[in-house]
Amino acid sequence: MHELLERQATGLARQLVRVFVEEIPIYRRLPREELDGDITWITEHNLRMICGVFRHGRPPLPTELTPVRASAARRAQERVPLEALLAAYNLGARWVWDRLIARATPADFAAVLDMNRLIFAYTEAVTSAVCTAYLREREGMLSQEQHAMHAAVSALLGGDPAALAAVRPAPAYLVMAIFVAEHPDEKQDEPGGAIAARRKLARIRAAVQRHATEQVLFVLDAAGGLVLLPVASGEAPEATGVVEEMSRAAGVPVWAAAERAVPAEVPAAAKVAEEVLEVARVFGHPPGAYRLADVLLEYQLTRPSRATAELAGLLDPLLDNPDLLRTLKVYLETGLDRRRAAELLHVHPNTVDYRLRRAVSLTGLDPADPAQLQRIGAALAARRLTPP
Repeated sequence: MHELLERQATGLARQLVRVFVEEIPIYRRLPREELDGDITWITEHNLRMICGVFRHGRPPLPTELTPVRASAARRAQERVPLEALLAAYNLGARWVWDRLIARATPADFAAVLDMNRLIFAYTEAVTSAVCTAYLREREGMLSQEQHAMHAAVSALLGGDPAALAAVRPAPAYLVMAIFVAEHPDEKQDEPGGAIAARRKLARIRAAVQRHATEQVLFVLDAAGGLVLLPVASGEAPEATGVVEEMSRAAGVPVWAAAERAVPAEVPAAAKVAEEVLEVARVFGHPPGAYRLADVLLEYQLTRPSRATAELAGLLDPLLDNPDLLRTLKVYLETGLDRRRAAELLHVHPNTVDYRLRRAVSLTGLDPADPAQLQRIGAALAARRLTPP
């Protein structure tokens, strides 16, 4: 059998490459020069390696597997999926096996069993060699990519012109500060909780990357962080859509604040985004995407000022009666709709009227007066920021 296979190795290799192209989609997209050269050569090498396995009755030697490892590393560099590579090796082994035993008779039963054992030994050896070499190469590539990503993030956030020139930034970025809620699986004991957190982050990264043709830059942990989404040209992706997709992928609510910026503006944009995100969270806004324009009043109230404490103090007379403070807050949140406020508070509308009159008498602030309504809204916002 090894003599028969060796005589036909060159022709069989060419036939087998054609089978790869027909059966495995990624091989149809490989350059003809690569198929006729490297792929055909490594296929013939594998056929001759099988000859050696049959001739000597043992698995491939480590030296024989060296070209297989080198070929797998090149496929990793070309980003050919590992599953496609393994499919080619399995398809090749099956294709060769079918042709070798096509004329076997019952008298060849013992020989066919021996050949089957040796084919398994060959497949086990090449599978291990291919996976090890491929994954080692990919790990090296990922390490380089992560180093490049960290360098790009550092350059952008540091605002160093020389560093920016070295990393070739995108024309602009959608800078997003995000907060990610904890997934129920993260509550497991180690290592289950840590694995769940990493899986959540991987899903978030994949969801965001689908919105960009270039590499998205991430500085994330399980609770959130910064995302710099490259904007090649034209309009940036809609932040709301990106955040909704992140939330679906993560399986938990996601809050985000977004600012568009050219590379030199990224440090300032990141700072504003982080502050806007904090404001949205402090003031109890629901999950979603926010810009500075969405939280202008709350943002301004969070800036250091003596006026913040003064505003919060306007409602101090209500502190001894939490029902009055809560009613006033719900009344404003419902757009001064007393019936809707009563439904949310589970009381009669007349009770809402009574509580509002009491609040007016204690504070002197009447929500029916447009000027005083603004002061009440600002006072409620400031109270959220004022320690008890």
